[in-house]
Amino acid sequence: HVVHGPNLPLQEMIRAIRSARTQCEERGVIQRECAAIRAQFRQADNGGRSHNLAKLLYVHMLGYPAHFGQMECVRMIASPRYSEKRVGYLGAMMLLDEKQDASLLITNSIKNDLSHSSQYVQSLALCTLACMGSAEMCRDLAPEIDRLLRASNSYIKKKAALCAVHIVRKVHDLGELFAPAARSLLSEKNHGVLHGAVVLITELCERNPEALERFRKTVPDLVQIMKGLVISGYSPEHDVAGISDPFLQVRILRLLRILGHNNEAASDAMNDLLAQVATNTDSTKTVGNAVLYETVLTVLDIKSESGLRVLAVNILGRFLLNNDRNIRYIAMMSLQKIVGTDHIAVQRHRGTIVDCLKDPDASVKRRALELSLALVSASNIRSMMKELLIFLSSCPLELRAQAASGIFNAAERYAPSQRWHIDTILHVLTTAGGDVRDETVPNLIQLITTASELHCYTVHKLYRALLTDISQQSLVQVACWCIGEYGDLLLKGDCQETEPVQVTENDVLDALETVLQSHMSSPATRGFALTATMKLSTRITDNVDRIRSIVSIYGSCIDVELQQRAVEYNALFKKYDHMRAAVLERMPVIERNSPGHTNGESSGELVKEVQPVKVKEGDAAPTQQPANQVCDLLDLLGGSEEPLKPTSAQSGPAPGQPINTSNSSGGDLLDLLGGLEPVAFTPVTVYEKNGVTLTLSCEKQSDSSMTVTLTASNSTDSDISSFTLQAAVPKSVQLHMKAPSGDSLPAHGTAKVTQTVVLNNPNKVGMHTHVKLALTFKAHLYSLYVRK
Repeated sequence: HVVHGPNLPLQEMIRAIRSARTQCEERGVIQRECAAIRAQFRQADNGGRSHNLAKLLYVHMLGYPAHFGQMECVRMIASPRYSEKRVGYLGAMMLLDEKQDASLLITNSIKNDLSHSSQYVQSLALCTLACMGSAEMCRDLAPEIDRLLRASNSYIKKKAALCAVHIVRKVHDLGELFAPAARSLLSEKNHGVLHGAVVLITELCERNPEALERFRKTVPDLVQIMKGLVISGYSPEHDVAGISDPFLQVRILRLLRILGHNNEAASDAMNDLLAQVATNTDSTKTVGNAVLYETVLTVLDIKSESGLRVLAVNILGRFLLNNDRNIRYIAMMSLQKIVGTDHIAVQRHRGTIVDCLKDPDASVKRRALELSLALVSASNIRSMMKELLIFLSSCPLELRAQAASGIFNAAERYAPSQRWHIDTILHVLTTAGGDVRDETVPNLIQLITTASELHCYTVHKLYRALLTDISQQSLVQVACWCIGEYGDLLLKGDCQETEPVQVTENDVLDALETVLQSHMSSPATRGFALTATMKLSTRITDNVDRIRSIVSIYGSCIDVELQQRAVEYNALFKKYDHMRAAVLERMPVIERNSPGHTNGESSGELVKEVQPVKVKEGDAAPTQQPANQVCDLLDLLGGSEEPLKPTSAQSGPAPGQPINTSNSSGGDLLDLLGGLEPVAFTPVTVYEKNGVTLTLSCEKQSDSSMTVTLTASNSTDSDISSFTLQAAVPKSVQLHMKAPSGDSLPAHGTAKVTQTVVLNNPNKVGMHTHVKLALTFKAHLYSLYVRK
């Protein structure tokens, strides 16, 4: 191998670096070259300055340190020679940024070069300022840029407009300086100047509402420019795949979208143009599709005519048939945004959207699933659910939870009958029972209890599903619960809804024992199975001894929860056998406070601050319950022939409230504190932004204690998971937080999370409570604080 000497020409240095066989050898070549470049920089009269800096920039591109060349860039920018000035400006753009103090040294050189007689030197200064100009540099040089915007040279005006965009982004207040010049640039014929002017106006409109109102007067000018591009003939200078300057067209359409948003007059002025672009643009090439996509976004974002919106949705429908999966993806993204406002127009493309569920691309498949779920309605629930269930059976594992969640929500909202609803959920549990949330089991049990005429049908169907597969834990848990509750209906075998099947007591117990002994059963599933076995002891007659034997075995189980259940059930068989029938009787219909299934991931955005809300005791009002509510709960065994008679509340009513003697909080039986009944305060919303709501309600238990209930709900379109509430109080106050009702907030407010906090303030000091909310939203952890 030949050892290369230092101070090689640029081409030779590149060749030497590329021919290095090891990284160590490459570092050696670069270190020798950097040492030679340093030595050359220290020489007062160096004829190869631009050559050395070019080599150093190549070294910088490879990731090696090149900061020692910053001052050389400053010196070369001040050089009168164009060849050195060009390399110096290039080095400044690569080696300097606004954080470097050396960048301030070139401000005066840039100012001088902006007034240079050569347009190419002016161009170098403009490009450098637009690339790395700091806020201080922008303030100092903004008047020079405004002067160049009014120059006669189109080449300079084009670059000055783009430089002005950078200045506006750095210093928002300077936007007013460039507004008059930007308006005048729209009369230019040069496409480069027009492009720069449109970008500058877009930036001004996005940052300043006053500028937005001012530039709405330019809509007719922009429409004329756009029409000229659409109907113009072939121009070799601007033609791209048969489209005249698509880059300028896209920029103009984007600006029109901003100007027409929420403005009737501006929208009316551009409706005809948008229809012309949508119908005349060739959609066979990617360039044409780019223009059409921007047109669609503009039509959907302004106050356009209904026919134009349908045309835009049809263009997106054609995109769904495109072979390019990127185009299909953006089409579904756009349709997802408008499905709420243009539901009927999107429904016309339902078949194409459902076909995209079979797309091999995972991202397209995910978007197709989201859009398909959004298209489900009462009129198409059966056909759409059939397609979604087919998709669920073969979809990737990462999409199963989302698909199951969407199917549950759709079935809950649009189920044509209870039997169809139950069948659909059971189908999901059979297919993807391991991918559903824990809330699915109690939700389905609640649904089954309310459908009393379907108890026989449901228990037969679940029994057959249990014999077929015991790996789906959610399905097994529901099956065990139903068998325990309605086992007598299963044994009768006279269900009219299904084919009659003769099931014996031993068959049912064998199935439950299989669940108890299976290695696939979780502890929770075994608990369901053991309880079902115990409940059957009051529903069958011949195998009670076998049930007693099964229960006694698990009295020494290693699982503490299962062992406790077994010990208690054994006590029912022995000491409390006279109570067993009453304790194990059939459950009543389960009331459901907030319907809705939850499952899947969350998405969206959260607010950053919460306003404190003060609760006054003057707002308090006593709450009352039906007297028989507590009495009925105590009458579990049905032993009392008449209910306990309630007494009136001993605490006085709030001012303006009539005295009610018919209701109390439970009668004398529960009045253990001798008249110290709890006083409830009116619930107060302490946080309500972006769909997330947190309400606080207080209940005064005594002079020194209070129960605080925090209730959270989610009205957005996405679920929120890992939701926790934490509280902090002064040291003199005792705090006890009870277990929350859950850790997830379903979308659309279908369920709430409640957390009860007990505060004991023996010293009766004034206090503030700090509540912290932590949750996972779109796979990010957010923490919010509420000061109370």
